[in-house]
Amino acid sequence: MLSLGRKQKRDAFEPLEAELAPRGRGVPRLHRQPVWRAAGRLADLPNWAGSAAALGFLTLTISYGIVIGGHGRVVSDALLSAAGFGIEAVKLSGQREINEFQILEALEIYDGSSLILFDADGARERLNEMAWVKNASVMKFYPNTLQIRLEEKIPYVLWQRGDLVSIVNEAGDVITDEVDGRYANLLLVVNHGAQRRAAEINGALQTVPELRPRVRAAFLISDRRWDLKLENGISVRLPEENMEAALAELVRMDEESGLLARDIKAIDMRLADRVTVRLTDDAAEQRKVMTGGRGRSGNGGQDT
Repeated sequence: MLSLGRKQKRDAFEPLEAELAPRGRGVPRLHRQPVWRAAGRLADLPNWAGSAAALGFLTLTISYGIVIGGHGRVVSDALLSAAGFGIEAVKLSGQREINEFQILEALEIYDGSSLILFDADGARERLNEMAWVKNASVMKFYPNTLQIRLEEKIPYVLWQRGDLVSIVNEAGDVITDEVDGRYANLLLVVNHGAQRRAAEINGALQTVPELRPRVRAAFLISDRRWDLKLENGISVRLPEENMEAALAELVRMDEESGLLARDIKAIDMRLADRVTVRLTDDAAEQRKVMTGGRGRSGNGGQDT
């Protein structure tokens, strides 16, 4: 009776009330259709679409985390290296003064670097900033080789001003202040401006190869002329002009009389018509004793 009463009341609903009345009550849940089945094209998606969407979302999340964390380059390099594009060989040419470790450090190659993502322009700039490098080229040869060619600056002389000693090129430009025993054979030029005029004294000394190994340093005096300091301490004062002729005369006198092997403090060759030799203090004292005090005395020794 209760059921019949409810049915009669249902039949008595107005059309609008009947339309708004809840539907589906009493229908078994197993026979109900999911809401999304009726949502257009979603009903046609394959069964694996949900798994693919979840995997895609996970991939995007991981990629976003890698980028935000600054690991994108590392991961990309690792993937490209695994694909056969890792940097496995670095061919160097042209280096003499720079060691290989310094070059590799400037290239900034680390384990797992890929040739594709390697910044050749940046590496070239870093190499050109090195003290000894005049020009550098960086080339990629796929799949895994870098070729580095260097043109280095050529050391010409050592330049001293005060306590600072530098290596300079022939034009007088400073290459570096890091000087070691490898450059001991370079001529040492002393005083300000000497680095710009080193070519003239070096060229003059090349005309007397038998004397050049005995020269320890060349001093620029008043930006006009040169004094030489020999390895045995003798100072040779050269003229402003005709240095080559004065040096040739010095070599001739040494060959004839062993001049440079004597107890001499200085040899003055500034005058074209005479050579003045100054003895060391000990040699001057002995000479004074031998000559009974005769002879012209000079500052720091005997003039002869």
